[in-house]
Amino acid sequence: MTDQKIYIFDTTLRDGEQVPGCKLNTKEKLELALQLEQLGVDIIEAGFPISSPGDFASVQEISKVIKNATVCGLTRAVQKDIEVAAEALKYAAHPRIHTGIGSSDIHIKHKFNTTRENILERAAQATKWARNLAPDVEFFAEDAGRADNAFLAKLVETVIAAGATVVNIPDTTGYCLPHQYGEKIAYLYNNVPNIDKAIISCHCHNDLGLATANSIAGAIAGARQIECTINGIGERAGNTSLEEVVMVIKQHSSLGLYTNVKTELLNPVSQLVADTMRVPVQPNKAIVGSNAFAHSSGIHQDGFLKESLTYEIITPEEVGAGGSKIVLTARSGRSALAHRFQKLGFEFNRNDVDVLYERFLQVADTKKEVEDADLQILAKQYASVAVAN
Repeated sequence: MTDQKIYIFDTTLRDGEQVPGCKLNTKEKLELALQLEQLGVDIIEAGFPISSPGDFASVQEISKVIKNATVCGLTRAVQKDIEVAAEALKYAAHPRIHTGIGSSDIHIKHKFNTTRENILERAAQATKWARNLAPDVEFFAEDAGRADNAFLAKLVETVIAAGATVVNIPDTTGYCLPHQYGEKIAYLYNNVPNIDKAIISCHCHNDLGLATANSIAGAIAGARQIECTINGIGERAGNTSLEEVVMVIKQHSSLGLYTNVKTELLNPVSQLVADTMRVPVQPNKAIVGSNAFAHSSGIHQDGFLKESLTYEIITPEEVGAGGSKIVLTARSGRSALAHRFQKLGFEFNRNDVDVLYERFLQVADTKKEVEDADLQILAKQYASVAVAN
């Protein structure tokens, strides 16, 4: 494919908000939407307009203020849903209606109690309704991760013919392994004759912890849009993490892919989302966790202090983090201790550090982390003994 840009479709305000306790009001959604646009995402899924008057108002108000990014509203494959979404999006500079229906036999039989043929008809009709009301229409083939590939290819061909500009291939339950999801995207590129008329999108859930890996596999196979959320927040175990896929693409330049995301804003936006949605980021979360640039093992600390590249493939500044941290614990070594004493203004030689290190370990065994205040006490005690002798 010639276009190597990966469009970042952020669904923090829609799929991310489906987490229990994360309901946002219109003011909060507006603030986050403006930050997402500043971050550089290409599409903001602002909500599900027909679901509630509040969601309708949020999509409408976001449409009024967002100028560069596409604003998207979700619908079912129902005419009324689509009409309401179009009304909510009428002020958008770049509106998109996102409609769709189930594609796996599990969904077709148990959720819709219908046939594959009926799904094809309903999908085509919904796409046509949407395309009559918006120039940009995305179709989602729900549970595509478990769908039969031949039927999925027929469904994708059908909705593109009906006017879909983007086709979303969701791994709705997070079921796929990366090679399976990548092969599914590759199958579509090899078996859908009109696939060059639309962008193929990845929407992967994290039920097995594979959302980021699956999305990257999809992009490698040809997909050019990734649907994700800040901090990976979302239904059940969450969605693909925006900060993870963006940094994977940036770090692995050999893939030849790129995004327009301003990576230095990742940590500030992550913190804003965590605070606004009242869901703390786990400390060991990749890219934006508080421990992402923290080093506590003596071996790691020694290598890092000699050359940061030994244990950091990303600089904190690159993603807007506060900086690297040397955390002093019972696992820390002499080099880390000497480094911290130096930062506190103490000049100790190697013999001094050897003596202080034994005392440091006694303190470290009694608490999870040795703080600067503890080191100040150790240094003063050592100095007073030295003076006395």
